[in-house]
Amino acid sequence: MELVVKSVSPETLKTATLVVAIGEGRKLGHTAKAIDELTDGAISAVLKRGDIAGKTGQSLLLHSLPNLKAERVLLLGTGKDEELGDRPFRKIISTALNVLKGLGGSDAVLAIDELVVKGRDSYGKTRLLAETLIDGEYSFDRFKSQKAEPRALKKITLLTIKAAQAEVQRAITHAQAIASGMAFTRDLGNLPPNICHPVFLAEQAKELGKEYKGLKVEILDEKKIKDLGMGAFYAVGQGSDQPPRLIVMNYSGGKKSEKPFVLVGKGITFDTGGISLKPGAGMDEMKYDMGGAASVFGTLRAVLELKLPINLVCILACAENMPSGGAARPGDIVTTMSGQTVEILNTDAEGRLVLCDALTYAERFKPQSVIDIATLTGACMVALGAHTSGLMGNNDELIGQLLEAGKQADDRAWQLPLFDEYQEQLDSPFADMANIGGPKAGAITAGCFLSRFAKAFNWAHLDIAGTAWVSGGKDKGASGRPVPLLTQYLLDRANA
Repeated sequence: MELVVKSVSPETLKTATLVVAIGEGRKLGHTAKAIDELTDGAISAVLKRGDIAGKTGQSLLLHSLPNLKAERVLLLGTGKDEELGDRPFRKIISTALNVLKGLGGSDAVLAIDELVVKGRDSYGKTRLLAETLIDGEYSFDRFKSQKAEPRALKKITLLTIKAAQAEVQRAITHAQAIASGMAFTRDLGNLPPNICHPVFLAEQAKELGKEYKGLKVEILDEKKIKDLGMGAFYAVGQGSDQPPRLIVMNYSGGKKSEKPFVLVGKGITFDTGGISLKPGAGMDEMKYDMGGAASVFGTLRAVLELKLPINLVCILACAENMPSGGAARPGDIVTTMSGQTVEILNTDAEGRLVLCDALTYAERFKPQSVIDIATLTGACMVALGAHTSGLMGNNDELIGQLLEAGKQADDRAWQLPLFDEYQEQLDSPFADMANIGGPKAGAITAGCFLSRFAKAFNWAHLDIAGTAWVSGGKDKGASGRPVPLLTQYLLDRANA
């Protein structure tokens, strides 16, 4: 979908559909008032009949109003609050998009610039609007025989005042890159595991390297993984016919002297739980266990499209966790790349095993910061549900930057503690540590485990088990999160 910015009077534009705001209590916004006067009170007459009250999410389509170049006018209910929160604002935009998608017109004009969103300037409001519009167009039907009918809607024009036009255009540019990254992430997540396996992800990285000249890609196969001493990583993939891959993508957009930011993604392309087998119900959704790696791919694509002036290294630890005669067993002890030993008490706690070696590998890049992203624990989903990602780390400044980025991107995270008391739950009588810490505070002890491999740099851990995909039902599918949060974090660093 094409998004265009203009600073003109809405009544002068020839368009298939003009969208204007109506507040609760049938209050006309300033654009709606101007249109009402031009059309001899046509909107007021409709409101008096009670056809729309202006509540959030309501809409009413009017046809062929007099003295107007627009073929239709869509009245959009915006609620009673003078300042909208992010959620109701998104709901309003989604309502408009759903109506527009069902119409025959190829274009529309959104004349709703007067809407005020709490804590957001023109840039922030427009980016939220644009991301909602573009992401709302996403569909995944490549395996359906019957493809979706192509929609008539091709272009949406956003009206704004001339003084804000540059900021609005900048917001759209950023939103388009972020939405492109989210779509890439969603596509990878929604692919079936018989197609999307570690070697496939490695091929995706190579294709990205061919598409963008500033990107260097290195693929480490199972032999190199073993030779590097990544015993924990290797153990996870050893039960599968699909070989593991460590994918390293290095983007040099900043000065050579600048230390890179590093993103580390968990890429378990299917998780049966291994010998500690998961229940069968809902196991199909374990194709989403590579959501961390997918979100790193998506964030990298956004960074590449925006050509951010930073250095960024993306490390993806990709494996398939399967039960077989060669699979790792509960009770096995493995030696990590760091030299620390781990007793595997549960083979279904495999994400931390691939990540711990990837974190050690990240040390060689002498990073400014390292963020790992993983669909790591069901415990995080129990704690925070499906709306908020869990956040832990060893540096307060980094944690604060990520929390603020999540707030600005409307892709929020919440900090969980990493107190020393939790570390004791990982004690093992036979190795340096166990890979699980018991039923209590499961998300936190997983973070504690990773923290033991992140002492050489500023580090944060995002547990996206609840936010990476929508579970069950007709809306089931990858969400594209936390691409907005991660991209905002990197945008902030690029502008620092």
